[in-house]
Order: sequence, then structure tokens, then C-alpha cells
Amino acid sequence: MEPLTIINNTQQQQFQVRVDGELAYLEYRMYKGDIALMHTEVPDKLGGKGIASALAVYALTYAREHKIPVMVYCPFVASWLKKHPTEFRDVLDPKYRDDHPNLQR
Repeated sequence: MEPLTIINNTQQQQFQVRVDGELAYLEYRMYKGDIALMHTEVPDKLGGKGIASALAVYALTYAREHKIPVMVYCPFVASWLKKHPTEFRDVLDPKYRDDHPNLQR
């Protein structure tokens, strides 16, 4: 698989990537200075290729680089964070992080 080119489509509030003509995305909402990661969608035929993980890493890295606290409502991103508890803990909104200790170990 070729390297992924992920973009931030601010009009649709999605981090997006096209693979083999199919669109995968992580939907977000800006809320009170935070970025709320809402939902990840990867077409079935692209499943198991690490695309959802790449979208999660891109979104969390984007938040870190822009100093935007993160709130996680997407089950996939929450699961990913549980598997990688230290990599992006610093970008989680402190109020959200304290209310969701299951995202950390």
C-alpha cells in the first residue's frame, strides 16, 4: 500500500484519506476551544490496513501541533488510546481526561 495522504477537510470537519478511490475519514467537531473526535469510518474493503489508526494518529498529532485539547467520543479512537496510553495523553483535555480514567493506564 502506498503512503497515506491525509488531509484536514475543515468544511466537512473531517480528517480524510482516499485509498483505491474509497474515502475513509475521522469526523470531528470544534467545541469551546477543544476538538471532539466523533466517529471514524473506513470502508469494509479497506479494513485491517491500519487506515483508522493512521487517521487517529493524524488527528491527535494535529491537535498537539495546534495546541488544541482533545475530547474523544469515537469508540475506535478511545480503544486506540487505551492501547497506546502514553503517546497522546498530553493532548486530552484535562477535564475530559479526569472524567475518563479508562483511557489511561
